[in-house]
Amino acid sequence: MVKGLISGLCTVCALAIPAVGSAQPADFSELVERSAPAVVNIRTTARLSQSKMQQFPELDENDPGWEFFRRFFPQPGPMPSPRPGPVPRTPRPDREIPRGQGSGFIISADGYVMTNHHVVDGADEITVTLPDKREFKGHLVGSDQRSDVAMVKIDGTALPSSKIGDPAKLKVGEWVIAIGSPFGLQNTVTAGIVSAKGRETGELLPFIQTDAAVNPGNSGGPLINMRGEVVGVNSQIFTTSGAYAGISFAIPIDEAMRIGEQLRTQGKVVRGRIGVLIGEVSREVAEAIGMPRAAGALVSSVEGDGPADKAGVKPGDVIIKYDGKPVESSSDLRRMVASTKPGSKVATTVWRNGSARDLQLAVGEMQPDQPRQARADQGQGKAPAADALGLVVSDIAPDQQKELKIKGGVQVDNVDGPAALAGIRTGDYIVSINNVEVTGAKQFGELVAKLDLTKPAALLVRSGEQSRYVIVHPSQH
Repeated sequence: MVKGLISGLCTVCALAIPAVGSAQPADFSELVERSAPAVVNIRTTARLSQSKMQQFPELDENDPGWEFFRRFFPQPGPMPSPRPGPVPRTPRPDREIPRGQGSGFIISADGYVMTNHHVVDGADEITVTLPDKREFKGHLVGSDQRSDVAMVKIDGTALPSSKIGDPAKLKVGEWVIAIGSPFGLQNTVTAGIVSAKGRETGELLPFIQTDAAVNPGNSGGPLINMRGEVVGVNSQIFTTSGAYAGISFAIPIDEAMRIGEQLRTQGKVVRGRIGVLIGEVSREVAEAIGMPRAAGALVSSVEGDGPADKAGVKPGDVIIKYDGKPVESSSDLRRMVASTKPGSKVATTVWRNGSARDLQLAVGEMQPDQPRQARADQGQGKAPAADALGLVVSDIAPDQQKELKIKGGVQVDNVDGPAALAGIRTGDYIVSINNVEVTGAKQFGELVAKLDLTKPAALLVRSGEQSRYVIVHPSQH
């Protein structure tokens, strides 16, 4: 299966590669002999019921859609001749439609199989075939779309199982192999090296990047190191054509096993949440707010009465530590929070107004966000235009401050020049400027008047429910 430029899949091409050292085999044949028996092919089908078929109208043979339905949804018996009036429908049996093929690997001798969520998603029947041609009906234990991990159970005993390794010990440049069923070609082996670790692709988990050939049908198959240990679950490729282009991604096996255990014991994955929207900290923002370097997760919005709100986290804060561990990026924080057990109390450090502050967070359980609609009441007490930035601002009414959960601040009534170029818009709220909290329109004008116009100014701007730092260059017009 292919997902845009990043696509679901899995495989590798058998190469006889000279050993790097005396401990390395001259080829991969022994490694494959040990590892391949536990790698399975997974076929899925979906059942097209009569109720679904009845959604399709009876078509005249001259209708442009008639040939499509005849070819892809064939019916038993002759096509009825078109005639006026309602056509009585004859009951028709349900039909099984093949959905596709993927790969997986057995992780326990009693028949637990790990694969990708997108391999089994929407399947009514799952068929698992072992390399020795034994075929089993698979039962879906649980599937997690966020991580793209699924667990399937087959009824068997003393089944061959994979040895699980430690992806933390993987080194960039280390040889790995992938085994799977690309394009339905079962037990295909390909080889490559680890190209990168901790690769960010916008997903919840960091990926192992390899140049092992992986194609549609390899999804869910194992990535195996030279010790015969599974270190990853082949999941995605980067492609512009739908086929292998030299970049493949695998889910680290430790993360996959942690998720798989929850699926096995609970049927679902429970994740933590703290109720914030976050983004990256740019170099310019870090310099402007006095951070020693660009790191952490910039809080753009805080859910009202959520865990972060109750702990005192504010829009514009940068979360730099979570549970005693440094936060390098917003992706780091997302993973840290998601892996935290709901109900846990976690020490968190934020950067605010030029210094670090320690907070205590009670982590909640992940659920769909329910953003509140911000009001757009007009403020009072307009101040003259702040010509240096191109802003006309006004005080925010007390009831609006309460609604926004801010103290002070100003509302942007008109914008031009440098502020407009930086992306500030009418209706935005300005909460601080260069780490100094804004208390009102008069004080804001005084702060702008004191600016060094040769240096950029960092404004914390609230737009609806989200906050962001905007770097304004007064010299730009």
